[in-house]
Order: sequence, then structure tokens, then C-alpha cells
Amino acid sequence: MQSPEAGTAANPTQIHLALANFADEVVGTLARLLAYVGVLALFAILALAGLGQLPDLRSDEPTAKPSWAMADRSHPAFALSRIDSSEKTASYTILRHPEGGRRDVMRWAGDADKPADRPWAELEIYREGNEFDVTRPAASGLAARMGLDAATTLEQAGLIDTKFGPVALFRPSGTADGSPACLGYLKRNEEPALQISGFSCQGDTLPARRAAIACTLNRLTLLTSGNEPKLAEMFAHAELKRRSCEPQGSSQGSADWLLGAANAQLRGAL
Repeated sequence: MQSPEAGTAANPTQIHLALANFADEVVGTLARLLAYVGVLALFAILALAGLGQLPDLRSDEPTAKPSWAMADRSHPAFALSRIDSSEKTASYTILRHPEGGRRDVMRWAGDADKPADRPWAELEIYREGNEFDVTRPAASGLAARMGLDAATTLEQAGLIDTKFGPVALFRPSGTADGSPACLGYLKRNEEPALQISGFSCQGDTLPARRAAIACTLNRLTLLTSGNEPKLAEMFAHAELKRRSCEPQGSSQGSADWLLGAANAQLRGAL
């Protein structure tokens, strides 16, 4: 039988052991809690870092798409051969798209009896990049470029034969043949991917306006093809079919290369 003194001595020892075990449990629990909080904090930091690379999904504004921009450092790639030295120099604008497209735009100001802020004629050579939308109508936007309301519909006004082949002409729907409306034009080429378009207000009659556009396209020359050998080949072949800009009715400018609007027959792909 254990003596009272031994029991009294054992109780403090057991109490000390119990307190030590409790302290160990508390320390272990705190250590595990700190480790758990640390892991949560690490996951939170990684999540915030990942979200920083994503677009702001909370913004109501749509993400801006790449758009056309002026290319002031680019050099003109095309020109028009002059008929005489008194001819006015056209403004030349180059636009580039981040996805590879390039637009070379020439514009001519109006005469004294026409508004100075409205171009009298325009010629655009569009070299397509990845931004080109095959589902968009080829003549889309041509009405606005002609100074018409964007909702204006255009109708085909026949074809003209140029050194680039048949070129489609357009005018506002319902325009009479004798009206002085400007004519738009469009020529698409698949290889290389190229689109030549524009408009002209030159001439007081429909035949004169058609002849002016044909003359403009026949005078279009290539200054540099860059790294596009197919573009150089296209213009080299076109030069073999170039006609001079003779007054209407002459042997060089006869109607055999100006197809009638009413009975035009397409002899090649637009």
C-alpha cells in the first residue's frame, strides 16, 4: 500500500506531465494552423498573379480590336504616270493593320467649282492580311468613301476593260445614265491577294467618267514590291496590256475597251 507521502509526491509530477503534454498540443496545433494559413496565402498570391494576366472580366467595355493606323515611315509603293506636267499631285496615305494588311490611298482634290474638303477622285490599293473578312461584301464601305450616306445602296454600272482585266463599276441605285453622279469601281485579285478600288467624279457624261477611271487604272504603276514577287509579276503582266489614255472616239480609245453598262459581259473574275 502506497504511503500518503508518495501519493502527494506523485500528484505534482502527473500535473507537470499533463501541463507539458497540453503545451505540446497547443504548440503543435498553432504550428499546423500557421502552416495552413501560409499555404492559403501562397495559393492566394498565385491566383492573383494568374488573374493579373487575364482581361478584366468585370469591365462592361468590350476589348478593343486591332485597327488601321497611319504608317508615316512607310514609302509609297505605287504611282500614276503623268499625262502632262501640269497635272496636280495627289495626296498619298499609307495605312497598316497589325494583322498584316496595307492600304495605299491616293486622293485628288476637287476643282474650283467643287468643295475643297471632298476628294474629286480616289484610288486605293489594298493588300490583304489576316484581318481580311471573306464574308464581308467586296463593295462594302465604297458608298461612304464616295461621300454618300453609308446606308446608300450601289448598283453595278457596267464594266471597263483595263490592263488589270475587267473592272466593275458602281453608282447609287436608281441613278439615270445622264446624271453627274460619281462612279465607284472595284477589282479583286486572288493571287496575290489584292483589291483595287476607288471612285471618280471626273467627266460630265457616263462614257467620260468610265473613260477617266480606265485611264487612271491604266496609268497605275508599281514603284516597289517589297518582298512580294507575285505583286511584281502581276504588274509586269499588266503592263503588257496597257493602253494609252486617248480622247474618246480616237482609234486608241475606242469603245472596244469600254464595255457598255447595259450589255456588259464579264470576261474574268472580279
